[in-house]
Amino acid sequence: MGLVIYEIRLVFQAFMDIFLDALPFMLLGVLLSTVVENYIPEAFIRRMTPRHPLGGILFACVLGIMFPLCECGMIPFVRRLMLKGMPVYIAVIFILVGPILNPIVFASTFMAFRGEPAMAFSRMGLTFGVALIVGLLLTRFLKNSPLRQPIQNQAHAPHHHNHDHNHSHSHSHSHSHKHSHDHDHHHGHNHTHGDNRMMTMISHGTTELFEMSKYLMLGAFLTALIQTFVAKESLSTIGQGPFISHVFMMGFAYLLSLCSTTDAFVAASFATTFSSGSLLAFLVFGPMIDVKSTLMLLSIFKARFVLTLSIVVAVTVLTGSLLFMHFFLA
Repeated sequence: MGLVIYEIRLVFQAFMDIFLDALPFMLLGVLLSTVVENYIPEAFIRRMTPRHPLGGILFACVLGIMFPLCECGMIPFVRRLMLKGMPVYIAVIFILVGPILNPIVFASTFMAFRGEPAMAFSRMGLTFGVALIVGLLLTRFLKNSPLRQPIQNQAHAPHHHNHDHNHSHSHSHSHSHKHSHDHDHHHGHNHTHGDNRMMTMISHGTTELFEMSKYLMLGAFLTALIQTFVAKESLSTIGQGPFISHVFMMGFAYLLSLCSTTDAFVAASFATTFSSGSLLAFLVFGPMIDVKSTLMLLSIFKARFVLTLSIVVAVTVLTGSLLFMHFFLA
């Protein structure tokens, strides 16, 4: 009985260490994601989108730096950008790299790997390399639309809605009490609009915090269980393998579906048993392709495209992490 209590205490202590280290970065990510969601106009991004493929890939990476969205809120945000005219290949690259190429993720990775700062820079570098390779492949081989539904059909209904609204407004233009009526109405409308925006921000932030904390707690708990009950010798055998450790950690990242602002703390807890290259593969592949992002991708893209994209990303990350381990993380 005493041994069981001792093991439960070990699991709880490991869980709390990981969760409390990651919590401030998760809260900061939710806050910035909420601000981006409610205050950044999508039309502004559409106007700045380059036409050249290489410029579009770089633009997608810059968007990730400018707008630190977690992968939980990435798909709805990108769907709206495509409705505003963003090319599909730029949107796909933004979905992949946006959750990683931002200051919050860099800071959390740097803090998690205090004794190995090269990990944070390697994570950003490998992510950019994956974006470049996948983006060039998309511009070269993507001939048909991978979307489940055409963008034009989705955008058509709101256009008619706006037209009807404007027509109705013009029809009431001749009302004799227009000035005073409009003044009162405008004042009340602004007040209501401000209240609605605040309520929307609170609702969005609460929802995203719940989603992110749910995955973080699950990931921290499973990690604590593994560290407590799986023999160190077994983990070391897998973790130091030149190839199997990378595959194992990529599969682990896929299943855990952690938020990119917190996954570095889970990865760092394996630093003594797994190679740096395999931890890098965990940190890059997980935010790009995991269980929840796969389901969200399938909501807007065809299944064949999602499968092909996942395989290309997996092969690119695996190859890149092996190269980074040999040249930069040795």
